Amino acid sequence: MTTPESEWTLVAKPRKSRRYAIGVAVLLVVVHVTFAILLRGDSTGVYFRLADQLAFAGIGCLFAAAVLLLTRPRVRIGPRGIGVRNVLGERIVDWDLYEGLSFPDGAAWARIELPDDEYLAVMAIQSNDREYAVDAVDRFRALASEYAPS
Repeated sequence: MTTPESEWTLVAKPRKSRRYAIGVAVLLVVVHVTFAILLRGDSTGVYFRLADQLAFAGIGCLFAAAVLLLTRPRVRIGPRGIGVRNVLGERIVDWDLYEGLSFPDGAAWARIELPDDEYLAVMAIQSNDREYAVDAVDRFRALASEYAPS
């Protein structure tokens, strides 16, 4: 079930990894399409047909689509709870399950502490975003103190 964006007070997405992923995806498509065009060139003992060229370009597009999955992470915070979308799925954590937000030393991204020593990775708040990540953690914690039960 999706919820309207107006229901969320804070929406945070990673910055640097999104830019890198988009750049790599574009590079993969350009390289694969270029090589697909050049495959038809001189004979090296193997003959490439149009189907081979299209398949090579298609594989590049599939790789690019896989890399673009890294642009999906986001975290949304609102009165209803915390919506965490990582690469493949999204989970909404109710405030009564929330026990804190931590950013362990050396970790690539933050995590939400849950009951029974469980946690949920928050790939939207990444250490390589530096000041943006610090700001997102501060805003997250401020909203958590407002919404989470004491």
